[in-house]
Amino acid sequence: MALTTQSTKDQILDAASRLISVRGYHCTSLDDVLRESGVGKGNFYYYFKSKEELGYAIVDRVVRGLVERTIEPSFGDQSLTPIEQIHRFFDRILESQRQRNCVGGCPMGNLASELSDVHEGFRQRLAEVFTFWRASVGHVLRQAQAQGELAELADPERMAHFIVAAIQGAILMTKVTKEIEVMEQCVAELKAHLALQE
Repeated sequence: MALTTQSTKDQILDAASRLISVRGYHCTSLDDVLRESGVGKGNFYYYFKSKEELGYAIVDRVVRGLVERTIEPSFGDQSLTPIEQIHRFFDRILESQRQRNCVGGCPMGNLASELSDVHEGFRQRLAEVFTFWRASVGHVLRQAQAQGELAELADPERMAHFIVAAIQGAILMTKVTKEIEVMEQCVAELKAHLALQE
């Protein structure tokens, strides 16, 4: 029973994520999600009280994916120096865009663009996600500084803000141009910027 329960919830989340990534949150109706997932209305409301709650669950899922597929494998490998961990982080983001063929962009960035000015609940959740992302990068940069890989005069917090903003901008531009070279150039420039801070 637990397997079926999890599977049905995932079916809904998978379908909603696909639709929202193409149409946006506002242009995706619950009927669209039900049709795409093949799940009945009763089953939907068993898991989610509203479309808003579904949206929050999608944000939470995106965050888990970011942590499990990008942050933990990059920043959790203690056999690498902090700067090598940052490089791996850049490379994993670049590879993710390659695998997607520059389609879809960043789910968090897409939702932030669409909803931050019109839905305070989503704005707050997404702001927390970006704060977590910057904090993760900043933590590794502070480690790099403590180990002498980053100059004492460098500001890890400001650098973390710059890195996250640059990556988000590059993902958006890659989505618009459909050219992976945009992301490749951004990653190369970020690595070069870090090298100048040593």
